[in-house]
Amino acid sequence: MELNALTAIGPIDGRYRSQLETLALYFSEYGLIKYRVRVEVEYFLYLAEKKIIKLPSSVKPAKLKNIYLDFSEADANIIKQTERITNHDVKAVEYFLKEKLSALGAGELTEWVHFGLTSQDINNTAVPLLWKEALEEAYLPLLLNMHLHLYQLAQEWKGIPMLARTHGQPASPTTLGKEWMVFVERIEGQIDQLLNIPFAAKFGGATGNFNAHKIAFPDVDWVKFGNDFLEKKLGLERMQYTTQIEHYDSLAAQFDALKRINTILIDLCRDAWQYISMEYFKQKVKTGEIGSSAMPHKVNPIDFENAEGNLGIANALFEHLSAKLPISRLQRDLTDSTVLRNIGIPLSHSFLALKSLEKGLGKLLLNQQKMEEDLDRNWVVVAEAIQTILRRENYPQPYEALKDLTRGKTSITKDDIHSFIDSLIINTKIKKELKAITPHNYTGVDFDF
Repeated sequence: MELNALTAIGPIDGRYRSQLETLALYFSEYGLIKYRVRVEVEYFLYLAEKKIIKLPSSVKPAKLKNIYLDFSEADANIIKQTERITNHDVKAVEYFLKEKLSALGAGELTEWVHFGLTSQDINNTAVPLLWKEALEEAYLPLLLNMHLHLYQLAQEWKGIPMLARTHGQPASPTTLGKEWMVFVERIEGQIDQLLNIPFAAKFGGATGNFNAHKIAFPDVDWVKFGNDFLEKKLGLERMQYTTQIEHYDSLAAQFDALKRINTILIDLCRDAWQYISMEYFKQKVKTGEIGSSAMPHKVNPIDFENAEGNLGIANALFEHLSAKLPISRLQRDLTDSTVLRNIGIPLSHSFLALKSLEKGLGKLLLNQQKMEEDLDRNWVVVAEAIQTILRRENYPQPYEALKDLTRGKTSITKDDIHSFIDSLIINTKIKKELKAITPHNYTGVDFDF
């Protein structure tokens, strides 16, 4: 069968392909080849900039940059055809660029392509570069938009009282807006941590010592050259002491940071699902959409469920990637190669989850009446407030008195609470203060957000 969205083995390139076109620019085979070409071209140009080689006057840097700026699927196919002969992906890129240089009239400079490098000097710069740009240009904007949406909902629902539940049981009331701000704060904290992890790369020859560079040009400061090239031309941080490959420690830290973000989002999905189940939210109905093939009335919280499922898959893969990649035998084994090619998969599932989550949040319709009914049915939650004020007034054993009143009872009504207050031997002013407390106003401080 010809490969298309219907015949693809996995849903990333099948069912969900239309939602993930953006990420294909970074994580597809085409994307990886293009980034390799970009690194090779920029390295060649940097050799010229540092006057290690001299470009013919007819070969302008802009023309060389166009090799990767205008890189096409046809170009990628040429490289793949060469790879079938070489059985080496980076060497195929080198041969492609040599042909391009010859076509531009710089055939005498072809041996400066990939000069002194090993394939991992290209892979371990191309991969962190495509990873960096995928996060900055695709994933983070989606996450930040979702984060902003959560904050806007928190503000909209700021003053709406809601029965809290700890251990699944009625607890001191809260506000819906504040509960949404819990997730706003958590996600914001993890975004800050993610942004502080450097995008690290390796660039130093076959075993990280610039052996070939040093033997050819012993007077050049190759460490400075490598540091400046990665930082100034690619926006990456060069690791100073490496084997043939990059450590992957920073990459692993980013996977772990993304995993924590996803874990928070799973928590959000489950809470939203529960609130819908409790009828605190209804969902907007889309014309023609079916919730169940058998039960016509159903409007299922599928967006939160889909998001949760994709986040779980993503985290399982991030877990393996962060545990495996930093481990390599001696100066290098090949186990990182095939694993590294899969870093786009968990990010794709995370991307899908964010889209589903955003869709689900957009469907929520507040059912304030249901929330008020729940508060009215649970006057027991003001017991904490009453016993705290009684403690303030030095009333003997207030906790125990409220425990006797409330614990194990099927229901406690407003009348039960007020009768209890009337029975207390306290002054009228304190009784009035206690009777003013309701499940609707016992919500704590008014947060400023």
